[in-house]
Amino acid sequence: MLSNAFLAALKQAFTPEQLYTDPADCWVYGYDNSRRHALPQAVIFATSHEEIVQAVKLCYEHGVPITARGRASGTTGGAIPLNGGVVLSLERMQKIISIDSANRTIVVEPGVLNAQVQQAAKEIGFFWPPDPTSAAYCCIGGNLSCNAAGPRSLKYGTTRDNTLGLTFVTGSGETIECGVYTTKGVVGYDLTRLLIGSEGTLGIISKAVLKLTPLPHSKRTMRALFKNIDSAATAVTQVMQQPITPCGCEFIDGNAIQMIRKHANAELPEEAGSMLMIEVDGSSDDLSADIALMHKACNVDGLLSWHVAHNLEETEKLWAIRKSLSQALRSLSPHKINEDVVVPLSNIPALLNYTQELAKEYQITIVNFGHAGNGNIHVNLLIDPFDPVQGPKAKECLNKLFDKVVALHGSLSGEHGVGIEKRDYVNKELSASSIALMKNIKAQFDPKGILNPGKFFPL
Repeated sequence: MLSNAFLAALKQAFTPEQLYTDPADCWVYGYDNSRRHALPQAVIFATSHEEIVQAVKLCYEHGVPITARGRASGTTGGAIPLNGGVVLSLERMQKIISIDSANRTIVVEPGVLNAQVQQAAKEIGFFWPPDPTSAAYCCIGGNLSCNAAGPRSLKYGTTRDNTLGLTFVTGSGETIECGVYTTKGVVGYDLTRLLIGSEGTLGIISKAVLKLTPLPHSKRTMRALFKNIDSAATAVTQVMQQPITPCGCEFIDGNAIQMIRKHANAELPEEAGSMLMIEVDGSSDDLSADIALMHKACNVDGLLSWHVAHNLEETEKLWAIRKSLSQALRSLSPHKINEDVVVPLSNIPALLNYTQELAKEYQITIVNFGHAGNGNIHVNLLIDPFDPVQGPKAKECLNKLFDKVVALHGSLSGEHGVGIEKRDYVNKELSASSIALMKNIKAQFDPKGILNPGKFFPL
C-alpha cells in the first residue's frame, strides 16, 4: 500500500484529471496485450517532461515502484506493474515537436502513435521504417521500449537503427539527453541504443529524435505458394542471396494458410504448405528486373504458384492476409502463446521442422509466420498458459523450443522484448557474467530499483 504522505504528495503535484487512486479506475491500467494483470495503486497521466521528472522523483523519495506505460499493445507483459505502485501513463504526450525534411528527422513525444508519425512523414515525402502490425494503435514510446520492427526492418532496420537521440529520466529523476541530431556521431558511449529495447528498466523516455527515410518511388508485392516448409525456406535463403534486398519477405506456414482459407475466405490451394510474401521497392516505376530476381530465387522444387500484384488494391489484399493473422489467432485462441524467436537464415528449416515435432509431441496446434528474411519467426502455440492442465505442458514445450533456438545460434526475441514472458529463460541465451554486468548497469541508472521492477532478469 502507498503511504499517506506519498498519496498526499501525488495529489499536490497532479490534478484530479491526471491522477487515479481508486482501484476501479486503476484496474484497467494493470493490463497489457499479454492478458496478464497486476493492480497499480495509482496511475499518473504525464503531459510533459517536467511531470515525468516530478513523478519519478516522488517515487524515488518514497521508494515506490513506477512502471511506464504507452498503449499497452506489447505481448510480453512489459507494462504490467508486477510490484504494484505507480503506473506512469504517457499516452497523453502526443506532440510532434518538429519535423525537418532538410535533415530527415522528426522529433516526437512518446505518446505519439506510430501511424501518426508515418502520416506526418508521408506528407513531406518520407517514412519512418519501423512498421509493426500494431502501427495504428501502438505508440513511439512502446516502439522504443522493445525495439519494435516489422516487415520493413529487413531492408531498413529496426527502431534502434532509426533513432538518433533521446531525452529520458533516470530512476533518481535526473534528466539525460543522449544521441545526436546528425547521422554520425561517436562522442561518448551510445546511451541511445542502450535505452532502446530496455523496456523502461533504465529510464523513462520523454522525447525522441527519429531518423526519416525518403519514400520509395515505387513498390511491387509478390506471393509465392509452396508445397511444404522446406521449399519455402530454401527460397528465403536464395532471396536473401540476391544483389538487391527486398523491403519485405514474410513467411506463413500451412496451418496459418488453413486458417486464412477458413476465416478470411481467401482462395488458396489445398495443397499449399507454406507461403512467402515478398516486396521490393525502388526509385523507378519499372521494378521488373528486381521482380525477375525474386522469381528466380523462389523457383525451387516445390513452388506451386507465383503471383505479382498489379495494382494497389491487389497489394493491400495480400498484406491484409498477413496482418490479420495475429488477431485471427487471438480470436481462435484468446490466450495463445506468441514467441518471436530469431535464427540464422540457414537454420530456418531446422526451427520450423522442430516446431512440427513439438506439436506432435505435446498434441497442440502450432502456427508459424513472420519475418523470414531476417529469420524472425513468430511461433504461436494455440494453448492456454493459464489453464491448470495446459499451462505446465506449454511451459515444458517453450523450454524445449528456446533450447533449440539457442542451439541453432538464435535469439529468444527479435522484436517483442522480454517482459515477464521470457524473463525466466534469458539465462539460456545470456551468460551469468553478462547478466551480472547488465544488473550493474541498471543500478547506475536506477539506484533504488524502482523502474519497472521484476522484468528483464531471471528471478
